[in-house]
This record gives sequence, structure tokens and C-alpha cells, in this order.
Amino acid sequence: MGLIKRCDVYMVTVMFMSFGFAIGFSNGHKFSVGGKDGWVLTASEDYSHWSHRNRFQVNDTLYFKYPKGKDSVLEVSEEEYNTCNTTHPITSLSNGDSLFVLSRSGSFFFVSGNSENCLKGQKLSVKVMSAAHHGHSPHQPSPSPSPTLSPVHQPSSSPAPSPVAIAPAPGPAKGSAGLVSPGAVSLGLLLVDIISFMV
Repeated sequence: MGLIKRCDVYMVTVMFMSFGFAIGFSNGHKFSVGGKDGWVLTASEDYSHWSHRNRFQVNDTLYFKYPKGKDSVLEVSEEEYNTCNTTHPITSLSNGDSLFVLSRSGSFFFVSGNSENCLKGQKLSVKVMSAAHHGHSPHQPSPSPSPTLSPVHQPSSSPAPSPVAIAPAPGPAKGSAGLVSPGAVSLGLLLVDIISFMV
């Protein structure tokens, strides 16, 4: 009888740890568009260059920081991106602290809500890798470290900016690899302790 209870404890532990791994692997990385400059007309690094130096995966998040009421971010088609047409956006973000979740592989196109700013270069195209690719390393190494090369993680004590725009996805896709969340590990260990106490 004791062996059966120990097997049950083991199976429950494995189940909860597997759940924790699944949660950890579905999290993406947060990228601050434009680095410390944010979403501005005169960024210190060209948005195209910034985009090409980063690798984006499904479930990653783009963070657009800009003055609320003075600019906005529009997700547009490739044609509208090329012509800076702001009249028919797919998604419109305007709260100054905008998050956009890259929910599928493929290309995404963003322009400033001010078409004049777009014509002057305030636009961004991002290519999200398919689930078969792994890693968040830059395409080419930079001669000097730059905060825009790696994802920017917001401290867990700060509330997440809203609203969050989620791009339409044709179906579920595997997320980028990440670490198991500490909460999932703690939950698993707590359950093991509780079940062991009951045995």
C-alpha cells in the first residue's frame, strides 16, 4: 500500500512540474522598440537596423514607448507600410505605453500614426521566425554592446502597460524557449510537501 501511495505522489509531482515547464516555455521576450529612445521620429538607431539586429519569435512582445496624445502606432499591411498610408490600420495603439504580442510567424508592419513622421522614417517592419527556429540572438554581432540588442524585461512589481494588442493567429504555435517560472516550481514543491504529509 505504501508503494502505491509513493507512486501516486511521484505521478502528481511529475504532472505539476510538466505543467510548470509548459507555462515557462510559452513565455516570450519583451523588446523595447527603439531601445532607450522609444518610438520617436529621431531615434538614435534606424528602426530597420534595430529590427534586423534582433530575432523575434512567436509570443514575443514589442513595447512602444511614446508621449500619449502626441503619436501612435499603427499596424498596417506591407503596401500601406511602403506608402505610409495611415487610413486603414489593422491595429491602432495610442496610449503611450503600447504592447503588441507577436502571435504568429511572418512579417508585421508598423508606422507612426502621423503619416509625415512615417515618411521621415518612423516605421518598423518585423519578421517573426517560425517555431522551428530557436534563440533570441542577434543576426550579426554588434561591435559594442547596446541595450537594444537584448530584450528588455519589465520588473514583476510594475503593472503591465495596457492595452495589449494581439495579432490574429491562424492557429496555435509553439512559443519561444524560456525558463520555468519560479511560481510553477514553488507550486510543484508545495504540492509534493502536502501530498507527502498525507501519505
